[in-house]
Amino acid sequence: MNNFTLLKEDTFENSLGEILQLNPKTEKHTILLVDDEVNNLQLLRRTLHHDYNILTASNGKEALEIVEGKGNEIALIVSDQKMPEMEGTEFLKRTSEYYPDIVKILLTGHLDVDAIVDSINDCHLYQYIVKPFDPEELKLTIETGIKKFDLVNNKTVILKDLRELFYKTIKLIASALDAKDPYTHGHSLRVTMYSLILAKKLNLDDTTLEEIETAGLLHDIGKIGIPQRILCKPGKLTDEEYEVMKSHPAQAEKMLMGIKKLTVVSNWLRAHHERWDGQGYPYGLKGEEIPISGRIIALADTYDAMTSTRSYRKALSHETAIDEIQRCSGTQFDPVLTNLFISCSEELRAAKEDPNTYYPKYSYLQKMINETR
Repeated sequence: MNNFTLLKEDTFENSLGEILQLNPKTEKHTILLVDDEVNNLQLLRRTLHHDYNILTASNGKEALEIVEGKGNEIALIVSDQKMPEMEGTEFLKRTSEYYPDIVKILLTGHLDVDAIVDSINDCHLYQYIVKPFDPEELKLTIETGIKKFDLVNNKTVILKDLRELFYKTIKLIASALDAKDPYTHGHSLRVTMYSLILAKKLNLDDTTLEEIETAGLLHDIGKIGIPQRILCKPGKLTDEEYEVMKSHPAQAEKMLMGIKKLTVVSNWLRAHHERWDGQGYPYGLKGEEIPISGRIIALADTYDAMTSTRSYRKALSHETAIDEIQRCSGTQFDPVLTNLFISCSEELRAAKEDPNTYYPKYSYLQKMINETR
C-alpha cells in the first residue's frame, strides 16, 4: 500500500467550496491616530471610536513602534505632520516601505502646496486634511479610505484564492491520473518531489521552480487518452501498443498549449521522454535541445518508476536504481544533472521513505500559498 497520504485530496467540489466560501469581515477595522497634541488626539478618538478599533500614539517614533508590532491589523492611519522626534511625513514614508496597503491620511496646519505634493508622492498619501478639521468631513474621508483598503485587500485575497484553486486543481488532476492504475498511486507527486529536490540544488529562480513543480504534477496528463488495457497491461507491450503509449508527451502538450498560464509548461511536458543522446521521443531532441525541466523530470520519473512496484515487476531497491541512473549518464540522461541527482542520493532515499514530510518541504507552490495566508 503506498504511503503517500499527505496530499490526498477531497473531491473537487469540496476543495472548490473550501476555497471560495464566503467569509465576510464583520469586525471593526483598526485605525492608528498619531498626534502630539492631547486635545486633538482626544477629539479624533471621540469622533471615531464607535465605528473603529482605535490605537493612539503621541509622536512618529511611538507610532512606528506600534506599526512594527501591529501593522497587519491596521487598515488606516491618521497622522499629524508637525510632531517632535519624527514628523508625520517621515513616519508615513517609513510605514509605506513595509505596509503599502495601509491607507494614510495626513493632518497639517500649514497649506504648502509643494510640500503637500511631495508628501503625497513620498508617503503614498490617500488624503491630506488642513487643520482645523470638521469631524464629520474627517469621518467621511475615513469611510472612503476604509473602502479603498477593503477593495485592495479583497483583490489580494481573491488572487490568493485563485492561486490556491489553481494549485489544488493541478494536484487533483495528478491524483486522478495516477488513480487510473493502482500501481502508480502517488507517482506524479513523488516525481514532482524528486524534481524539486534536484531543481533547488541548481538554485533556479522562483518562476522556474513554480513551472517545474506544475510540469512534474502534470507530466503524465497525456495518458488520459491512453486506453486502460495498455496502461495497465501486466506484460510487455506490443510494438503497436508501445507507439500508442509514446504519444502521451505530445498529447500533453496539445492539451495544455491553449492555457496561457501553462504555455511554458505545455512545451516542457513533451520533453520528459527525450534522451540526451537523441534516441528518445516524440521529437528526438538531443543534449541541451531538451528543456532543462524535461531533463530534470526524466531523472525523477525514471527513479520513481524503478523504485515503485508495477503490474509487470516488483520495485527495485534505491541502490539499484541509482546504479542504473549512473550507468545511463551521458546516453539517456544529462551527465551534469545525473551527477547532481546522484549527489542527492540520501535525500532522495529519505524523501521516498517519508514523502509526507518531504513534499511540503520542497513544494514551491505550497510555500506561496502559505505565505499569503
